[in-house]
Amino acid sequence: MQILVRDNNVDQALRALKKKLQREGVYREMKLRRHFEKPSEKRAREKAAAVRRARKMERKRMERDSAK
Repeated sequence: MQILVRDNNVDQALRALKKKLQREGVYREMKLRRHFEKPSEKRAREKAAAVRRARKMERKRMERDSAK
């Protein structure tokens, strides 16, 4: 990963770096790896995320169908 510093503006480069890290999920990964997560907890977390994604997709599909 590379961030260019233009015109000695380190603050702007730092902001761009943070945004890239956020987009790639590095902060989320660091938070998850702070403590050991039992395999059962990992499965439950991933299943809950899948349910959230499915509900969100269904909501978007219903919204799109009702607009027609």
